[in-house]
Amino acid sequence: MNTVKKITEEIRYLPEMQAHEVLDFVGYLKNKLKHADKTTQNVNDFDQFGSVSDGKFDRDACYEN
Repeated sequence: MNTVKKITEEIRYLPEMQAHEVLDFVGYLKNKLKHADKTTQNVNDFDQFGSVSDGKFDRDACYEN
């Protein structure tokens, strides 16, 4: 049985309120996936300029430049 069928079977007998919560959660997951795709795209756009970061930020060095 695939995942969609399993989910359908699990929520079939839930009360309407809980079924609506499941639907809201699906919307949340779709939105999260869409946001993750945009973040990856933004990082890839930034990387095309050859930037390299070790994740450390030196405030004094920043102000010197």
